[in-house]
Amino acid sequence: MNKKKKKIKKKSHVPFRLNVLFFVVFMLFSALILRLGIVQIVNGDEYKQQVDQTDDHTVSYPVPRGKIHDRTGKIVVDNTGEKAIIFTNWGYKPTEILATAKKLSKIIDMDPSKIQERDKKDYWILTHMEEAKDLVSKQEDSALKKKYEDKDDYNKAFYKAQLSKVTENEINGLSSNDLKILAIFREMTSGYAYTPQIIKNKGVSDKEFAIISENLHDLPGVDTTTDWLRAYPYDMTLRTVLGKVTTSEEGLPADQIDQYLAKDYSRNDRVGKSYLEMQYEDVLSGQKKKVLYKKDKSGEIVKSETLTDGQRGKDVVLTIDMDLQKQVEQIIENVLWDTKRGNANTRFLDRAFVVLMDPHTGDVLTMAGKMIGKNEQTGQPEMRDFALGTITTSYNVGSAVKGATVLTGYQAGAIKPGFPQVDAPMKIKGTPVKKSYKNFGTINDLRALQVSSNVYMFKTAIAIAGGHYVPNQSLGIKDLPKAFATMRDSYAQFGLGVRTGIDLPNEMAGFKGPNTSLPGYLMDLSIGQYDTYTTMQLAQYASTIANGGYRIQPHIVKEIRDPAQDKEQLGPLIKEIQPNVLSRLSMEDSWIKRVQTGFRMVMQPGGTGGATFGSANYSPAGKTGTAQSFYDGPERAKYPKNSPPEVMNVSLVSYAPSDNPEVAMAVIVPWVYTGPSGPSPNMTIGRQVMDAYFALKNSRAAQSVETVVNP
Repeated sequence: MNKKKKKIKKKSHVPFRLNVLFFVVFMLFSALILRLGIVQIVNGDEYKQQVDQTDDHTVSYPVPRGKIHDRTGKIVVDNTGEKAIIFTNWGYKPTEILATAKKLSKIIDMDPSKIQERDKKDYWILTHMEEAKDLVSKQEDSALKKKYEDKDDYNKAFYKAQLSKVTENEINGLSSNDLKILAIFREMTSGYAYTPQIIKNKGVSDKEFAIISENLHDLPGVDTTTDWLRAYPYDMTLRTVLGKVTTSEEGLPADQIDQYLAKDYSRNDRVGKSYLEMQYEDVLSGQKKKVLYKKDKSGEIVKSETLTDGQRGKDVVLTIDMDLQKQVEQIIENVLWDTKRGNANTRFLDRAFVVLMDPHTGDVLTMAGKMIGKNEQTGQPEMRDFALGTITTSYNVGSAVKGATVLTGYQAGAIKPGFPQVDAPMKIKGTPVKKSYKNFGTINDLRALQVSSNVYMFKTAIAIAGGHYVPNQSLGIKDLPKAFATMRDSYAQFGLGVRTGIDLPNEMAGFKGPNTSLPGYLMDLSIGQYDTYTTMQLAQYASTIANGGYRIQPHIVKEIRDPAQDKEQLGPLIKEIQPNVLSRLSMEDSWIKRVQTGFRMVMQPGGTGGATFGSANYSPAGKTGTAQSFYDGPERAKYPKNSPPEVMNVSLVSYAPSDNPEVAMAVIVPWVYTGPSGPSPNMTIGRQVMDAYFALKNSRAAQSVETVVNP
């Protein structure tokens, strides 16, 4: 019986344990079902969104820059379309990019000349990964791991160590095919993620373009498009002023990169890097095309959406008249060559400058400069554009400034209109004899301008300084620096010795003679032989006298316009640059008119410009200038530091017609000749330029009448 009870009791443990097990399993399944319910019902949408989640990337595509026109609508700077192959890195690994480069190398030709030694080392490491790992010893690797706890810092240091161990033998072992692949790979990896990078845009053949277009599905990130390049219908005319644009390889200038990035530029964008292109970058750059791309988890693009279509840059209309500009440049070239050939003492002569300006609006009609240089290949002399020199180089200009000296004398009370002076050699104690090129006897202010009397200006400067001339005595000037300041401040009212404010960067103000303790230098200042001035400053000075005393800011841009639908027409006007009066001479109108009379007498018989301009039918007025100076040109290094050769600069300011001026002109020809006498190319250039201006004006007027009569 006891055995039976024990047997029954023993069997009763099994069902209990099974029940516990079944209960546990039941609870686990219940928890699993509950969890599945929560996942599917409560969080189902959220997890579905995570599965369907995509990465969004907005890609900006560059647009052509705005065009540049002259004042008559002619295109000065254009864009030409070029077939281009581009690559956008959507997050590809270097090995994936290399695989694509290998495929492209079988389709396109690339110039390997841009490949650098570092590029070859990078390529060798990428294509010899196992060997590259062994370049760094275990001991060196261990030291790097101890030194750099951050993984990224360690990886950079390790790669740098690898680069240092790649030998010349290894990179010289790259085949011509390797270099072809590397040339493409280099361009593909020189940009930034999600930014289109140009692989090739010069010399892309129709065959290359077509094959790539047909096989884009097998070339991840690669695309074909139309790119633009700057074109210059007038070749080198005005090129130094128009400026340059960076290439896609140069990208943003390093010293301005943060500024451009803040304006939504990409690092490889092409931007204006000098002068007009740089000054008006915000206008010419245009609005980029922006496309939103959606990528799935695998990295495939599943959708694209154009956010903005983009628009090429706005057009800039210059104040320059290109027909006139070309004629003036040709005149300068001809006169320079003729002067060099016809005179033995002109070995330093190599440049000349002309500015034509509307004295009432500040429109710069012509901004011309030419310079003779040596052809790098042939070594023969050649003519180069140096229009930029009208604002970036300055010279002693001589007597052209005497109008400002006379007006300064009126203002300071040193002289009065009609005041007489005796023009005879001046003997001042401690100063070399100061004189005019001939003795004129007793003359007044008008005659002094007409014949360009130095002595009249010397005595005016002495009176401005509070001195008094007595032969063989000192001048008794108490505050010479103050006299310098008085004259320079007055000259600045005309634009002499200060920046004109032209809408171009890097304009220079000229150089002031450093010594203000000797009266002889003050006298030199009064005849334009101490401080230096630019051609643009002389044009502003001539305009100030021509228009009755208003210093007008010169400008080279006349209008800004939207791109035109019709290539033959200008687009809608956005902005017109209005005349800007910088200041008004603090002088009486009668004084200015008197100097205008003197300038008119200069161009008549008996004046220094009469022989050249006396026969002109457009009633010119102006002032000639000759300055004894020192040579400071390209060959300066050949001469002792403290004794540069003495040379003569010649200049001319003019405007016409004298009673109602419509054009003001400045001419500077530096370093014309050595010795006591020589040619006057300033006069030849000035007369031919003024003739060309009025001939072009009359020709256009005749054509306009004919068009009206015979439409």
